[in-house]
Amino acid sequence: MVSLLRSEWYKLRKSKIVYILLVGPVVGLIIGIFTNIDMLPLEMNQWVGTLMMMNLTYALLFLPLITGVLAGMICKYEHDAGGWKQLLALPVTRGKVFVAKYFLLMLLILAIQVFYLVSLLGIGFAKGFTDTFPIEVVWKSILGGWVATLPLASLQLWMSMMFKSFAASFSVNVIFTLPTIVIVNSERFGPYYPWAQPFSMMYLSGDTNDIFFVPWDHLLTVVGGSFIAFFVAGFIYFQRKAV
Repeated sequence: MVSLLRSEWYKLRKSKIVYILLVGPVVGLIIGIFTNIDMLPLEMNQWVGTLMMMNLTYALLFLPLITGVLAGMICKYEHDAGGWKQLLALPVTRGKVFVAKYFLLMLLILAIQVFYLVSLLGIGFAKGFTDTFPIEVVWKSILGGWVATLPLASLQLWMSMMFKSFAASFSVNVIFTLPTIVIVNSERFGPYYPWAQPFSMMYLSGDTNDIFFVPWDHLLTVVGGSFIAFFVAGFIYFQRKAV
């Protein structure tokens, strides 16, 4: 497994992966810089208010989109010039290949979240925030956004393995990401829509006493259940995939 991870990372090093990892955090940084904290309610913490404004765009659009881009890049090398046959000709099982690609995808998403946190800290220090840094609220938002991508990453990795064209898998991701702006406000469909999960678990709109701002039953049934369903479906598909 370690050798597979090293191999996957070596292939990504040749791509412009660093720039992709920084797109979302840079967008958040720009939004945070231009956020007028004087317009926020007086009782609202400066850090929390800025993070909420940043999340409106980052968690709603950029995080789901970038997750799909990374999933496509992880599979792009194998789709080119019969790469799947070359990879599976090695003494590795298909199961280990799928798990290694998914593990690397989640590590990359975690790196994006860390860079996003750095962007928030940079904004606060640059603007001279005087309020206390709400570490519990911030870590729930950052880590919650990462946890929320568990099922989405599984689904997008599955689609990226299914479609040979990077443009095709990316187009499908865009088609399902854009409606999130409307669906996230729906009490009926919003909580169950995979592309809306990052926003729901990052926006600080729920009870701050809940884990990642969502109830435990939501985390276990919706996020956990959809993760298991998409991961198992993608795993089975890859086991039967013709190469």
